Amino acid sequence: MVEQQAGHEAEPNEERGGAATLDRLLAERGMYVAMAAALVATLGSLYFSEVRLYIPCRLCWFQRIFMYPLAFLIPVGLLRRDAGLRLYVLPLAFVGGGISLYHVLMQKTSLVTESAACLTSVPCSGQYINWFGFISIPVLALTAFAVIILTASAAGGAASESDHPNPTTPWRSVAGVAAIVGAVFAALWIFKP
Repeated sequence: MVEQQAGHEAEPNEERGGAATLDRLLAERGMYVAMAAALVATLGSLYFSEVRLYIPCRLCWFQRIFMYPLAFLIPVGLLRRDAGLRLYVLPLAFVGGGISLYHVLMQKTSLVTESAACLTSVPCSGQYINWFGFISIPVLALTAFAVIILTASAAGGAASESDHPNPTTPWRSVAGVAAIVGAVFAALWIFKP
């Protein structure tokens, strides 16, 4: 318990300390984290297919169908200060995350077997990467969808101008995140590690 000084009652957020700070930050900036995750996932998938020349399987294409729109919807929603942004971000992220989870289970466990649709071209059970013995491309996609779901759920939405941390210039935050992510992927594209 937090000791109370005479005449001063502890605020609920004071008792929670760091958790309250994290809650406030996610409420104010969670959608920016979701935007960064969507941009990284979108550019990452393009890097794997266009630079590394990994051919996406059928389930990877379905995951892309749900991720790529998020890379555009979230920045536009933030720029427009759309209070309903979560309402169209979360359904895409949940469905895409579900496909990713199915794909991970297919690759990493015996719970799910490969469907006939996955056997027509590139097998869905194949793994182009296996970092640290468990991180495959579907695991990366699942992680991105999970980050988007968690941060978009915690975010207060883009809401009104009075609720926005910097009401006159939301484009600066959007452009800043996009520039940082873009610069990292431009370097990857140029240097092809």
